[in-house]
Amino acid sequence: MVTEPEKTIEVLQTAIQMEIDGQEYYLKVSRESTNELGRKLLERLAAEEDVHRQKFIEIYNHIRQKKAWPAVDFQPNAGQKLRTIFARATEERGAEGKAPTTELEAIKTALDMENRSYDFYLSQSHSTSSATARDFLQTLAAEEREHHMILLDYYQYLLDPAAWFVKKEHPSLDG
Repeated sequence: MVTEPEKTIEVLQTAIQMEIDGQEYYLKVSRESTNELGRKLLERLAAEEDVHRQKFIEIYNHIRQKKAWPAVDFQPNAGQKLRTIFARATEERGAEGKAPTTELEAIKTALDMENRSYDFYLSQSHSTSSATARDFLQTLAAEEREHHMILLDYYQYLLDPAAWFVKKEHPSLDG
């Protein structure tokens, strides 16, 4: 029978690889992005994935040595930082033309990755008996959900910048 620490180590190994894959994908797509907003957003997402990976490695090493979850100090605020980047860049860019299809496809892939990460972390949070692990995994799932929402907003912006601008900025016509 697999013990709780052994199961946790397996989950952490999977999570570390997911974060590495996510970081690599965001860096690759950021280099291919045709606009500054996309590059900044994707580079920031890559950095967030690396923060997650580092935290997983720290927890992994502690569990391997002590066979128990460490006290986890993880206060993500990626959504706030990412939304700030997005808001600032869209103010500068306004309602410019649509993005190339390849960039739209890349964002769709990223949306799927964030959904899968969210589902994985949430399901793992329900299957652990450790309250510390559960809280950490649920916090991480919430951060992945926030990444998804930001990417969805960006996707809608790329799809139709003028409509996005009207919806988000609520401009009024004086006359």
